[in-house]
Amino acid sequence: MTPQDALKIARERNMDLVEVSPTAQPPVCRILDFGKYLYQQEKKEREAKKHQKTITVKEVKFRINVDDHDYETKKNHVLRFLGEGDKVKATIFFRGREMTRTGLGRQLLSKLIQELGDKAIVEFMPRQEGNTLHAILAPPKTIPGQKSGGGGSSQPKPAQQAHPPKPQQQASNGPAPNTVPPNR
Repeated sequence: MTPQDALKIARERNMDLVEVSPTAQPPVCRILDFGKYLYQQEKKEREAKKHQKTITVKEVKFRINVDDHDYETKKNHVLRFLGEGDKVKATIFFRGREMTRTGLGRQLLSKLIQELGDKAIVEFMPRQEGNTLHAILAPPKTIPGQKSGGGGSSQPKPAQQAHPPKPQQQASNGPAPNTVPPNR
């Protein structure tokens, strides 16, 4: 069909003539409502964007002279961020004369990586840039159909009791056999 005939048909139907494939021989065109087409494309893109998972990088800052309790608190923050599916950038800042003690910073980061164990994957090993030493940790990849954090065992674990079970009292008139009466 000639372009003039196609354009005439499109105008009769109050639609647009849209070139779909300009590189084809002859070029391919369609008759459609271009405004409606753009709206539907935008709607599809918005719907696809809703189902995307955005990964954010959270940062946890340490110092080389961090106290044990502060270290544990920050380690728990790292575990929480990893559990939420975010990546974590563990950073150690060195100020002034602390630059001569970068080995302590490396020990601190390696201790963190070792304590996290299989709860984190190290994307970038500790690397020093200027006066900062940082490592990037990512949550472990989970296999579909498997629960995260599992120890690999499919057997259910028995529930642990916080307190030992209390001895059952017997409903009898006298003391139970093999028991010593209380001192009065």
